[in-house]
Amino acid sequence: MKYNVEQKKAISHHQGPLLVVAGAGTGKTSLLIGRLLNLIEKKRAKADEILLITFTEKASYEIEERVDKAREYGNFDSQIYTFHGLAEKILKENGLEIGLPLDYRLINSTEQWIL
Repeated sequence: MKYNVEQKKAISHHQGPLLVVAGAGTGKTSLLIGRLLNLIEKKRAKADEILLITFTEKASYEIEERVDKAREYGNFDSQIYTFHGLAEKILKENGLEIGLPLDYRLINSTEQWIL
């Protein structure tokens, strides 16, 4: 992937938080993948220390697939979720602590509308 100057700066950024604001089709997904791979390659973080959150399942799957192809042995450790997927993971792992029954389930779109 070819990156422009600003994308290269974002990919190699390592001092404090980073906010990327860009419109649709500007390469944000590619930038996130480049940043994730850079962090691992430069040993600034281990793959299992990286959490990447997206808004859509489509983006999540695309990122997982592209990271898997880019890494020599695939992507087994990086945590790539949608916001809702991460919330569900947290509930599954910690639900008992807040009194959530083991057999809880998320409601679907129709049930959301009815509610």
